[in-house]
Amino acid sequence: MKKSTLLLAILATPAFADNDTDIEKITVTGDFRATSLEQLSASASVFGEDRLDSRQASHVENMLNVAPNVNFASGASRGRFIQIRGIGERSQFAEPINPSVSFMVDDFDFSGLAAAGVLFDTRQLEVYRGPQATVFGAGSLAGAVKIVSHAADADDSHFEFELGNTSLMRIEGAHSVQVSEDFAIRLAGVHNSSDGFVENDFLERDDTNNIDESAVRIAAQWNISSKTSLNADLRWYDVNNGYDAFSLDNNRHTLSDEPGFDDQLTKGISLHLNHQLDAGLLEVIATAANHDIAYGYDEDWTYDGFHPWGYTSFDAYFRDIQQRSAEVRFTSADDKKLFGDTTTWVVGARINRSEQNLLREYTYADGDFISQFEPTTTAVYGQLDTQLNDSWLLTTALRVEEYSQKYNDNAGLDSEDDSSMVGGKVALTYDWDGDFVYASVSRGYKAAGVNFDEQVSEARRFYDTEYNWNYEVGYKGQLFDPAITARFAVFYMDRQDTQVNDYDVQTREDGSAAFIDLTANADVGTNKGAEAELSWQVSDAWTLQSSVGYLSATFEGYETADGAYVDEQRQAQSPKFTANLFSEFWLTDEWVWRADMDFKDEYRFSDSHDETAPAATLFNTDITWVRGDWRTTLWVRNLTDKTYYTRGFGGFSNDPRDEYAFAEPYYQLGDGRQFGVTLRVQF
Repeated sequence: MKKSTLLLAILATPAFADNDTDIEKITVTGDFRATSLEQLSASASVFGEDRLDSRQASHVENMLNVAPNVNFASGASRGRFIQIRGIGERSQFAEPINPSVSFMVDDFDFSGLAAAGVLFDTRQLEVYRGPQATVFGAGSLAGAVKIVSHAADADDSHFEFELGNTSLMRIEGAHSVQVSEDFAIRLAGVHNSSDGFVENDFLERDDTNNIDESAVRIAAQWNISSKTSLNADLRWYDVNNGYDAFSLDNNRHTLSDEPGFDDQLTKGISLHLNHQLDAGLLEVIATAANHDIAYGYDEDWTYDGFHPWGYTSFDAYFRDIQQRSAEVRFTSADDKKLFGDTTTWVVGARINRSEQNLLREYTYADGDFISQFEPTTTAVYGQLDTQLNDSWLLTTALRVEEYSQKYNDNAGLDSEDDSSMVGGKVALTYDWDGDFVYASVSRGYKAAGVNFDEQVSEARRFYDTEYNWNYEVGYKGQLFDPAITARFAVFYMDRQDTQVNDYDVQTREDGSAAFIDLTANADVGTNKGAEAELSWQVSDAWTLQSSVGYLSATFEGYETADGAYVDEQRQAQSPKFTANLFSEFWLTDEWVWRADMDFKDEYRFSDSHDETAPAATLFNTDITWVRGDWRTTLWVRNLTDKTYYTRGFGGFSNDPRDEYAFAEPYYQLGDGRQFGVTLRVQF
């Protein structure tokens, strides 16, 4: 069968691909060896600096809609709760929480801490779909997101200044200094601020849902000898965002007398030692990070005295998180292959320790709630890449992870758990005249946990480990014409002991609603679908890129918190279709016009109620003047000022005006139309 005939058959079914124009030049870092994206036996998207700039991306949430079958929920000031192929958390009101999507910033594991997803000095953003247990461990049941920064000796120095409506101001700069022939240092920083789109009519303020983020990075690279190098990365994040997002009338006018807050102060350091031996590359990676997180919101959304039937309540969480990790990895040299000089290999071990202390101050609690959670993971892993012949490559990988946790709180709960989890991957890749076809089976896992709230029944206090089997086939290469590159994948995911986020609603004596967040296990979950990404160099001046995702995600066999039994239900945060279309057209040698469209189908907000986010299409556009090292961009996001939602609740009333009698849906609105100008100079 001719290649073009087979590709037509593939296109007749839902499929998948990536968003960069030149497939040959994209290198991914989310594997044990740096490899090209086309040779990676997994579904992934990689966005370089130009694509990040085209969306004026200041945070990882600004890029997630570009990748197929990726969604996010706000649940805070930023959309930092990520779902891939329908799997992922939507908020963090319960404690502790185990992530489903790994979030990496270079060598730092910031899973569950994506407020640190501020984009600055970023070389590329990588999104991996499907279980990535072998490389990233327990936090990657659904996939992984990784931010890759510029190296300390990067030949890139720049300054950027941005102004826009809602008092938007963003300043970013980065500069590398070659101190000596063997030592380089790089300093980068950013400050991003905005009043946001909410007006607090009670306080007569327009900044109670504001953005105020700063970050600094100092990176160093020391070539100790011809065989040994050391990379150090020092990071500081200071996030002081407002959280005043909900109103009784579902608009951008709130009445809160105690607007919420969403803060994170992160300090971290990583060391990465590379030593070249005759047998291969020895890597030693160590990280340490401390996070002070404060999150709180006005639960009644109004002010004291708003209504005779009203109530006043504030809920605040203060978390102190300390993380330490160490990893040793050995990657074989090309001339040290096994099994008749056919197989390269990787072996490694990793330990990760965390201490998470929570203080919750809640109006309706008898006193402050205090808990301590100490999870420790110890893992060993290995991977073999066997070249069966000139065309066929077999990849086999295994990771064994020992997970232990200690938990105690001042409500009297004291527990310990120790379990072993096994994941891995088997993949077969075929080199088809420079294009690649692959088939893979991978297994991911997510650790068991505990529901801390003292009102949770003993039967629901603990939940079990979840496993995810992912079966996938894909194609990566040129489509009909060298100017068109494509990546397709079809997948089927079988989730066992599916962890479901639920909540119980209880009615207080004053008639208001109280929520008890919990996690439980459904019997099984099925997530299946397809993804397609295309890039077409239409002419020397015009580039088109697109992505499409199709997803069918359900779970079965679950008893809800209110006692109802669910035979089968669509999973939350799982839009059936997602799509992005991007056009870049050079009008002259100095002027370029870009346009972007995001589409997201209707999806459920939660597994525990039936409210949905309607389908929405958003448009962005900009025009840029390039003159030498200078670049000036006029841009508009959400061009049509579309109303869309990033979080929603249902099944209760928070409105005293109807005596809490009628259950209503309540929504957190996404950003309205935003426009501005960006000036960038490259040194």
